[in-house]
Amino acid sequence: MWVKICGITRREDAELAAELRAAAVGFVFWPGSRRFIEPTAAADIARGLPAPVTPVGVFVDQPVEYVNAVVQEVGLGAVQLHGAETAEYCAQITAPVIKAVPVGSGFRMTAVTGLPAGVTVLVDVDDPVARGGTGRPVDWAAARKVARVRRTILAGGLTPENVGAAIRAVEPGGVDVSSGVESEPGIKDPHRLRRFFQAVHSAAGGGRA
Repeated sequence: MWVKICGITRREDAELAAELRAAAVGFVFWPGSRRFIEPTAAADIARGLPAPVTPVGVFVDQPVEYVNAVVQEVGLGAVQLHGAETAEYCAQITAPVIKAVPVGSGFRMTAVTGLPAGVTVLVDVDDPVARGGTGRPVDWAAARKVARVRRTILAGGLTPENVGAAIRAVEPGGVDVSSGVESEPGIKDPHRLRRFFQAVHSAAGGGRA
């Protein structure tokens, strides 16, 4: 099970995520987020990550030129987009793209099927203000429908207490957590982080997280 710990702002949190065998850590480069980090600080943390851990940058409707510049500066292995970015926008990004698809009352499967085949889908709560990290769970039934048609990362309100049930209900290709393992925005709780990975391993049958 692919696991990403998002909203990293401290080196020690990234190091613990790596120790627990996270596949990726996320840095939020959107200034509107409470977990915003400057690219220079993220680059310093990313340089200390072991090779198997992918640094992912989170952006919201920011200029393509800025996104690609941060990809180079930080050494991002992927870009995660949480705005209204189009397929044409995604095609201009110089790193693999993860596109957040909000699942709310107006959700239509065309929001998924209309994305380029090379784009990974991340299902999250529909929140046009916070753009993620809300702590609210997504509709797992809708997320399961998405996971049946293409590889899907599940986000939205995941915690050590519910991630096992979420994995069993949705059967995603991966999970993405931020607020569910925090003591405050941008500060990860080591105890909750460890419990999260334990729950993932248990639900995924003990495979690599």
